[in-house]
Amino acid sequence: MTGSATPAPERPLDRQVRALRRRLREEDPARLAARAGATWHERERVLRLRLWGQPVRLDWPELAGRDEASNALLPGMSQALLAYYLWTADGTPLADRWIAFTELPDGQFYTRAFEGYSGGPLAATFGDDLAAFGRAARAVAGAPLSLGDAAFAFAVLPRVSVAAVAWLGDEDFPPSYRILFDAAVPHQLPTDACAIVGSALTRRLVAGHSQEKP
Repeated sequence: MTGSATPAPERPLDRQVRALRRRLREEDPARLAARAGATWHERERVLRLRLWGQPVRLDWPELAGRDEASNALLPGMSQALLAYYLWTADGTPLADRWIAFTELPDGQFYTRAFEGYSGGPLAATFGDDLAAFGRAARAVAGAPLSLGDAAFAFAVLPRVSVAAVAWLGDEDFPPSYRILFDAAVPHQLPTDACAIVGSALTRRLVAGHSQEKP
C-alpha cells in the first residue's frame, strides 16, 4: 500500500498572508483601491495595480495576485507584498525624499542584517563598475537619480519607491551600496515588508548582472 506524500508545512509568511487576506475581505474593495492607488473594477470584481512595473490583478475575494498578461499566480514574496500593501496603505502620497532602512520604524534593530543581504551583495557584485550597475538597473526599469556616484529609483507599487545608490571606493574605503526608501513608505508597508522589497531589488540587480556575462 502506497502512502500519500506528507504536505509541506505552511511557512509563517504564508500564514500571515492568509490572515491579511481574511481581514482585507471585510473591507470595501473600492476604498482599498483608492488608498493603495489601485483600480477597482466592479463588474469584473478585480483589483488592478502595478508591481515592479508589471500589471497585476487580484480577483475578489480570493485576493491571490496574478500576472495580468499570463494569468499565472505570482511568487510567494510578491503575494506577501501585495497583501501587506493593501492592508497598510492609507492613501499618503510619495514624499519624494529618501530615507535609509535604519530610519524606518524599528529599522535600527535590523539594519545590520538588512545591509548584509542588500548593500553587501551589491558591493560584492558591482564594486566600482558603475557601468555594469547602470546596465543592471536599467534592465529592471531603474530611473537615474542624482545621489551618490550612481543611483537609480524603482517603482515597486503605486505608492512605494525604492532607490539603489552606489559610492565609489578609494584607497581607504571599499565601494559601498545602499537601498533607500521613499520617506512615505511607513504609510504603505510595515518594516518587515520593506526588508522583502530591499532583498527582492538586490536579487533583481544581481541577476541582471549575471545574465549579461558571457
